[in-house]
Amino acid sequence: MAVFDYKALNGKGDQVAGIIDADSAADARSKLRRRNLFPTAVTESEEKVDLRSDQAISRIFKRVKAGEVAVFTRQMATLLASGLQLVQALNALIDQLEKSPLKRVVIKVRDRVNAGQSFAESLKGFPRIFPPLYTNMIQAGEAAGALDVVLERLADLTEKNVRMRNHIRSVMVYPLLVALIGVAVIVFLLVNVVPTITSIFAETQQALPIPTVILLNISDFMRGYWWALILIAAGLYLLFNFWKNGRRGRTVIDRVKLRLPLFGPLVRKIAVVRFSRTLATLVASGAPLIESMRIVSSIVNNTVISSAIGKAIEAIRAGQSIAGPFRRSRVFPPIVVHMIAIGEASGSLEPMLEKIAQSYEDEVETTVSALTSLLEPIMIVIMGVVVGYIVLSILLPIFQMSQVLA
Repeated sequence: MAVFDYKALNGKGDQVAGIIDADSAADARSKLRRRNLFPTAVTESEEKVDLRSDQAISRIFKRVKAGEVAVFTRQMATLLASGLQLVQALNALIDQLEKSPLKRVVIKVRDRVNAGQSFAESLKGFPRIFPPLYTNMIQAGEAAGALDVVLERLADLTEKNVRMRNHIRSVMVYPLLVALIGVAVIVFLLVNVVPTITSIFAETQQALPIPTVILLNISDFMRGYWWALILIAAGLYLLFNFWKNGRRGRTVIDRVKLRLPLFGPLVRKIAVVRFSRTLATLVASGAPLIESMRIVSSIVNNTVISSAIGKAIEAIRAGQSIAGPFRRSRVFPPIVVHMIAIGEASGSLEPMLEKIAQSYEDEVETTVSALTSLLEPIMIVIMGVVVGYIVLSILLPIFQMSQVLA
């Protein structure tokens, strides 16, 4: 089947547009009429997608959000559990993904499944949308004949990750907004208000206090060389990104993240949640432990923690326990290492990991709320100090002039 772009009129006479898969343009028009749409233009999509990678997807289509993948996974699990075949379930989802950028991807996956590939192999063509964690779990589910069960677990895992990420973002929006407004107010004062007021002092021909001189120099520099500030900021950002993307730079930054006074504990707890919940889901889905650990090491987003997981993988291959390398690395909190050791000894590693994930997920929410409550007064104090310095620098010459006149 091919993919066609169409424009059509609905029953109310409004123009709509979208994509549809069909064998030919005539077949596409026929399908649109069955949907009570009257096509005005139907053209085969000229966008070609390399199924070996999804780089073309990222360039051509809108970014597929994690929430959309979670909904797709949940719906696939429901359809397969109700008795539908894999291709039938994919066709059902294609029909309802009208405007989502995920539709084209699902069409390509459906075509590959029809060509004889497994579901997991079909999804591996789009690693940015369906990462190794996702495809490896699908592969384990297909091998065990429990694809619907694995999809349910995947949906739960994806939804919980999305929920935690959205919670952190929503809580941090207010402090970020306050900071942006504060910076904008300070820049406005320095560029517009300060020069207007201090121009009066220039006419007096009097020596100005040092704070006022510093303020005037900052204001003049920002007004005359604002373009240089932008170039310097952009250059520093690019240099920092280049260094950060290197192996040494990333290791240094990840180590610093874990040691930050306020944010370090939060970064560590988020990593514990990702590690525990993902490993528990993979093990429950039937994936081999070493392969599961390898996948988990790539999603914790911290090279220091990934290194500790890598040492644990070597210990497992040597017939040792997981907890030993974690205890020696001191990356994970002692209580987590202790619970993992108990889970290994009792043969209940999966439920123990789930308990760790749930416990630390609650701690993440509490820590984020506490950080937000702490950041707000800190930013207000910083803004107050800066604005107070500006006001004081303006008032000092006025006090000086009044003493001279007196």
